[in-house]
Amino acid sequence: MIPITDAIAIDEREIEERFVRASGPGGQNVNKVATAVELRFDVRASSLAGDVKDRLLALAKSRVTADGVLLIDSREHRTQARNREAARQRLVDLITLAARKPRRRRATKPKPAAREKRLESKKLRGKVKELRRRRDTD
Repeated sequence: MIPITDAIAIDEREIEERFVRASGPGGQNVNKVATAVELRFDVRASSLAGDVKDRLLALAKSRVTADGVLLIDSREHRTQARNREAARQRLVDLITLAARKPRRRRATKPKPAAREKRLESKKLRGKVKELRRRRDTD
């Protein structure tokens, strides 16, 4: 089990990892060893709560396939183990962010002083523009 928050943990069997050859740092080692990690997490089939799934799909929309599979690619480190850890940490961070319920926005009206200040700034701006106009001298 991978702990996300106190209440949420995901089973390691829900994560699929594939190792591929990476470009970047590593010298000749890059050509021989598959160090980059492609982590796949099926959001829709996961054990997460429904609202967390929805927020996760919305947060990571560019990294989610049409089937609802979240793809995380990690190739910044030279070793397979560190790339694997980095990819898992990114998944944990995303799920942690999705687990937080957003605050409901309370509709408010602008205060009279703020309204007056806005109107004053509009008048001042109009004056500045009026001074820029060319005047006809007949």
